[in-house]
Amino acid sequence: MSSMKPKSTIVIFGATGDLAKRKLFPSIYKLYQKQKISEEFAVVGVARRPHTHESFRNYVKETIEEATKQELIDETFISHFYYHPFDVTNTDSYQQLKSLLEQLEEQYNIPGNRIFYLAMAPEFFGTISANLKAEGLTATNGWTRLVIEKPFGHNLQTAQKLNEEIRQAFSEKQIFRIDHYLGKEMVQNIEVIRFANAIFEPLWNNRFIANIQITSSETLGVEDRGRYYDHSGALRDMVQNHMLQMVALLAMEPPIKLTTDDIRSEKVKVLRALRPISHDEVDQYFVRGQYGRGFIRGKEVVGYREENNVDPNSNTETFVAGKLMIDNFRWAGVPFYIRTGKRMTEKSTKIVVQFKDVPMNLYYPTGETIHPNLLVIHIQPDEGITLHLNAKKSGESMKTTPIKLDYCNNCIDGINTPEAYEKLLYDCMRGDATNFTHWDEVASSWSFVDPISEVWENTKAVDFPNYEAGSMGPKAADQLLEKDGFHWWPISSTM
Repeated sequence: MSSMKPKSTIVIFGATGDLAKRKLFPSIYKLYQKQKISEEFAVVGVARRPHTHESFRNYVKETIEEATKQELIDETFISHFYYHPFDVTNTDSYQQLKSLLEQLEEQYNIPGNRIFYLAMAPEFFGTISANLKAEGLTATNGWTRLVIEKPFGHNLQTAQKLNEEIRQAFSEKQIFRIDHYLGKEMVQNIEVIRFANAIFEPLWNNRFIANIQITSSETLGVEDRGRYYDHSGALRDMVQNHMLQMVALLAMEPPIKLTTDDIRSEKVKVLRALRPISHDEVDQYFVRGQYGRGFIRGKEVVGYREENNVDPNSNTETFVAGKLMIDNFRWAGVPFYIRTGKRMTEKSTKIVVQFKDVPMNLYYPTGETIHPNLLVIHIQPDEGITLHLNAKKSGESMKTTPIKLDYCNNCIDGINTPEAYEKLLYDCMRGDATNFTHWDEVASSWSFVDPISEVWENTKAVDFPNYEAGSMGPKAADQLLEKDGFHWWPISSTM
């Protein structure tokens, strides 16, 4: 990995789509502003719409101004953007793209390094990859990399088929599968909190930890993603990728070295150690929910089945809670509880590590319980860590009171945490695949999730909608923990 400023051409397929507009263009601009990329780069937007270089540059300029809320004065940045109207299936389109790339590489002195970013519908991934290779776009003197977004398949079988198609044209080392949670500052911090602190690592096992809870809640509904979401649901949209990736980082063994391969191999071991759930056990371990009408910040909102492009009798889950067991030496017996949903009380992603109680409660012999020690990792919107300890209340009695040690990453004035995509794009340009998902991780995640979705797809949820918009999900999600003697810790920022 060179520390020099990487030189490359970034080809964005789906350049007029939502992802390019909201995330990719602003991220490239920030990398340029921070001088992480040199003047020797070019971005080629590829899409069906008719644009000229000029009109495309205006479009990019507008999207960046919208994202940064300020006028874009630096015209040289925008001059690096080019447009190529494109038909995915037409070989002429690829030939024209190839000559444009060769021309730009000469103009900007780029040594044949190309990133092909597929920011579009996954059904074209295979076709585009095959054509890039067949038409000679991957045969350069530099490196070529393929970046793809989720969903990577719809289940293990479709994911395998897609992977085989892509692997005809690109090797595993050239494929960068994005999971944008892995670009988040505090997700990357999980490893540091664990492996760089002598007070946590010795306790990070089933002797000292009672359970771990991961919550990722949103206040938004499906917005304009109804058509996609109704075929996907929360299990595929969130659990198969983001939630299982966080479980893997929390549970993995310390890697031998901090290299991509060493970290990945430890994550894969965790995913392989997940206790498989058979069809008839799904109800014991997993709960599904779908939001009905309710209030979000005092405003009434409609239920999921009333949203645009959603089947009025939809069986799709917008909420999932689950109990995962990791059957290995470190974690045997410790439940990992996950929950994620739309239209919940607030937007928050956080991890709560609940430590076991002290063996003997000296302070409340009468049976009152002492507040457990908790380590809370706040991922969004606040970023930081909170450690809940017990201390003596002031005064005569020896009663204890919970106190909090807080560290907030984005509360310190002026710290503007880089957007996940900015970090991931930069990693990709440098060839660092640590924070991308390896095929082995994708395959293990689908193997775990598939039996659950098979059961849910083949049995109608009789009680949908089963939670109000603005609540924390269905009652059954609370019961999932109650039967183990635990409860969900509140996610509010006062927590």
